[in-house]
Amino acid sequence: MRSPTRLRLGLSVLLALGTATLSLSPVAASPSQPTSAHPLSPGLTAALQRDLGLTASQARTRLKQEAAATKLAPRAERAAGQAFGGSWYDSAHGTLVVGLTNTGGAAADSVRSTGATVVRVAHSARTLDATKTALDNVAKTDGAPTAVRSWHVDPRTNSVVAEVSKGAEHSAAVREFLAPARKTGLLTVHSLATQQAPRTFAAGTVGGDPYYINGNTRCSIGFSVVGGFVSAGHCGTAGSSVAGWDGSAMGTFAGSSFPGNDYSYIRIGNGWWTVPVVLGWGTVSDVLVRGSAVAPIGSSVCRSGSTTHWHCGTVLTQNETVNYSQGSVYQLTGTSVCAEPGDSGGSFITGDQAQGVTSGGWGNCTSGGQTWFQPVNEILSTYGLTLVTA
Repeated sequence: MRSPTRLRLGLSVLLALGTATLSLSPVAASPSQPTSAHPLSPGLTAALQRDLGLTASQARTRLKQEAAATKLAPRAERAAGQAFGGSWYDSAHGTLVVGLTNTGGAAADSVRSTGATVVRVAHSARTLDATKTALDNVAKTDGAPTAVRSWHVDPRTNSVVAEVSKGAEHSAAVREFLAPARKTGLLTVHSLATQQAPRTFAAGTVGGDPYYINGNTRCSIGFSVVGGFVSAGHCGTAGSSVAGWDGSAMGTFAGSSFPGNDYSYIRIGNGWWTVPVVLGWGTVSDVLVRGSAVAPIGSSVCRSGSTTHWHCGTVLTQNETVNYSQGSVYQLTGTSVCAEPGDSGGSFITGDQAQGVTSGGWGNCTSGGQTWFQPVNEILSTYGLTLVTA
């Protein structure tokens, strides 16, 4: 028997695409061209009201502003040139903010002409990225102390931020690891009171609407691509067999990378097909995917997973390195969204733009927590895949 979720999925796709366009042929995504003319998925504003504490009007306004900021960000960065110091979405003013090392020159005028707000920063994004990369290189060569949870560039403070377990900030191992960044004068250390370390969100076999790896691990589908779907790398290795929500043979892992990265490509067959949809689990209507434009820091983002279903939050960081027990994973995006075991690999989406697949985090959806995702555009580029879009 088909589950209510799958029946709802099929109906929502047909209704959304219309009877004149029943073909589900994939269309290549355009990462820099988010589509904001389409109506919002029913229930999406309610989800943002619940998770971000917004009114319905505020949620609708925010989604429109974020779509505009997402479209504007690549153009503003090009206009900034060498003076670019990073960008982020300012929810208080509903605008894209761009940091510039020189706010009085031609670059600043060019950025302002795009509609973005300009602020003066001391260091360029290139300088900050180089400092962050220095820590990445140490982690790749010698590993990182377990007390160092993660590290990333924060454009809003114009610094490189390391998250460290409280009480370990001055330990010899932590000080030695952070030394390359500290020497530059760009390092900020955040002491974390929580004792929960970042972990991946795979789980043993339980009921729900998941996919299963080798019969004993459950993860969540990320996004449909031509020939299959993408998910997290820690869910399975190349050649691992995959069964669908109903237990029937689905396909195999064609590629997987973890740690270092946390992504995978599962090639499907056996009668399974792909659709450009993210499940809303009854919290919102199933959401159509129309592209993969990157949402700026500060934007809202929602996650769909087979354990905790649909939850929303905001983008906190980009290009963050997270130090899991299995090893460091690079270029993740940090969010305030919660997740739990079994949600691994699931979809992160802003509006109708695919953002990435769930990697890991800490906490849960009862007391709260934080979750990171692997950006979907990197996965598409690595495996030469085409996102299935509506």
